[in-house]
Amino acid sequence: MKSKISKWLSIAIPILLGVGIIVYQYNRFSEAQINEIIGYFKNANYYFVVLAVFIGFLGNALRAYRWKYMLDHLGYESNFQNNFMAVNIGYLLNLTVPKSGEISRALIVKKYNNIPFDKGFGTIVAERIIDMFFLLFFMLLAVLLQFKIVKAFIIDKIPIHLIVLLLIIGILFLVAFILIYKYSKLKIVALFKEKISGLKEGLLSIFHMEKKWIYLFQTVVIWLSYLATYYFATKVIPETSTLSIGPILISFVVGSIAIAFTNSGFGAYPFLTSKVLLFYAIAEPAGTAFGWIIWTSQMLLLLLLGLVSFLFLPILNRK
Repeated sequence: MKSKISKWLSIAIPILLGVGIIVYQYNRFSEAQINEIIGYFKNANYYFVVLAVFIGFLGNALRAYRWKYMLDHLGYESNFQNNFMAVNIGYLLNLTVPKSGEISRALIVKKYNNIPFDKGFGTIVAERIIDMFFLLFFMLLAVLLQFKIVKAFIIDKIPIHLIVLLLIIGILFLVAFILIYKYSKLKIVALFKEKISGLKEGLLSIFHMEKKWIYLFQTVVIWLSYLATYYFATKVIPETSTLSIGPILISFVVGSIAIAFTNSGFGAYPFLTSKVLLFYAIAEPAGTAFGWIIWTSQMLLLLLLGLVSFLFLPILNRK
């Protein structure tokens, strides 16, 4: 009973949070502003929407292709079609339960390629850690290029005593976790250590595999494809079409954070994007419409690829 409640809460809370953000934002718009947003959707340059979606599709395909290097290094045979469909299904499930897609990817290759769950999941965790480093790199680059905007958008709005408090709480949790992990004799801790050992092998595989430089190069290309997707998407409405690399980079980073730490950015992505673009003299209705056009087009791509993969995965693996 508790597990069912927890499952439904994990689905409902992110959705309700997104709905709350949407209601909050649109209650602040006048009827004329809402009509203006609708007008942006009607008059958007959908050539660039299609181009951005196509580049996003290539990024997904390259991510699936890159995954094979880690699995091969661990001694497990995989194929591109299963990896690609697993990635698509993972993205689709992340639209419902945050981070459930990573689990589903490992379960799919376990079922269809006989790859142990902990090993497959370890390679996915390694992917996410590497992706986090690349996101941090873009964040640092954005801060260096647009420090005044970052300061106005984030630092000036968070009280320093709150930052210190959160830092202290984080350190205490980290110390407590290390002590429990190292000295506890509880069965649940022992089981956790056993699972961690499998994850560690998958996580460290990138540093030992023969083609690690190809893997890292493809990671760079994947992130450049994400940035290119965003760049071409800025051409969909006149107000954002002339943005320079600085504004593009900072809004790209904020949008990436919204997607990474919420339910695929539902509600949060357009809201945060519009707030960032305000610093570049782009009115909130235009920024909101721009955020929704990008988010909706990419989510429709993930929805389509995910549903098609759900349909064809068992058909292509019927033997």
